[in-house]
Amino acid sequence: MKRLLIVEDDRDLSRGLCLALKDQKIQTVPCFDLKSAREQLACDETELVLLDINLPDGSGLDLLHEIKTRDNPIPVILLTANDTEMDVVMGLEHGADDYITKPFSLAILRARLKAQLRHGADHTSKIFASSPYRFDFENMKFFSKGSVVELSKTEQRLLRLLVENRGATISRSVLLDRIWTDGAEFVDENALSVTIKRLRDKLDASQYIKTVYGLGYVWVEKADD
Repeated sequence: MKRLLIVEDDRDLSRGLCLALKDQKIQTVPCFDLKSAREQLACDETELVLLDINLPDGSGLDLLHEIKTRDNPIPVILLTANDTEMDVVMGLEHGADDYITKPFSLAILRARLKAQLRHGADHTSKIFASSPYRFDFENMKFFSKGSVVELSKTEQRLLRLLVENRGATISRSVLLDRIWTDGAEFVDENALSVTIKRLRDKLDASQYIKTVYGLGYVWVEKADD
């Protein structure tokens, strides 16, 4: 059974989420503040966190940072009324795996939760190794020709999407939706072009990260000679 931690200080909403999301495969555990959430996470049994940003004893972003910088980070979906572009960017830059704003559809929330749980099960190996690269997404360590490459959170998310779907073209709209927001209207499309260029330059990967004009981008299986 998957253990889902719901960190939400609105007790009525928390109770409703626990009832709506609990099934034979998911155990829901409610927490109403950062203190209780940290106590539950210390048990090291949680597999997914649904996290509000505004909590009575601090910001959920602080807890998000703690989760994503520990040895075994787990998926985190932010659930918040903060829907400005800056809030979205801050959440994803802190490493959130998804971002849902209130009010929301329970059907969509269930689908997002199942996608994250399935993603965790399907990608047990977080390391991509293919000369001249080694990308350790679990520990956020990236190497090109044996040298360490520093990547931003956004660049890491983009790289992961490309290499996990290598050989397949990913459209610009899908990349925008998956990397920055749950709605592409929050970000200028030029941001994707800029991030692609930065990633190519840092990894010296112009032979691997290809533009498919009019469609999107692809990580090719084998670089051109």
